[in-house]
Amino acid sequence: MSARGLPRRLFLAGSFTLPATFVSGQGAPSLSAREAHDAVRTGTVLLLDLRTPEEWRDTGLPQGAIALDAETSGLEVRLAGLRLDHPGKRIALIDRSGGLSSSLRDKLAGRGWREIVAVRGGMLGPGGWLAERLPVTAHP
Repeated sequence: MSARGLPRRLFLAGSFTLPATFVSGQGAPSLSAREAHDAVRTGTVLLLDLRTPEEWRDTGLPQGAIALDAETSGLEVRLAGLRLDHPGKRIALIDRSGGLSSSLRDKLAGRGWREIVAVRGGMLGPGGWLAERLPVTAHP
């Protein structure tokens, strides 16, 4: 094979792997708050709330969500444990407005995680959980 053909083949091979690793930006996987709620109800998604205990007390948790304090160390380790405990389920990340969830999703996708999405609008943003009047549960 000539050296000239190698870069083109590498480019073509790489272009087929991009969707599997979730490219950040417009095409990055996400769910609306309503889609996330419906997926939690049907058991196809594990919803993780990445806010702080103070935020959970202020607004409650999305119904069916697992609370993970975003400000404590070891967040990725705890996420990996939940992923192992729930094989085959998509993981949906929700935060205050969607920024942390999106950046963490992109970071994990870059490390080979599949089936991880961010909830658009988070809890408080436009189109978010509370704006859609979706159910919440009180946090002690």
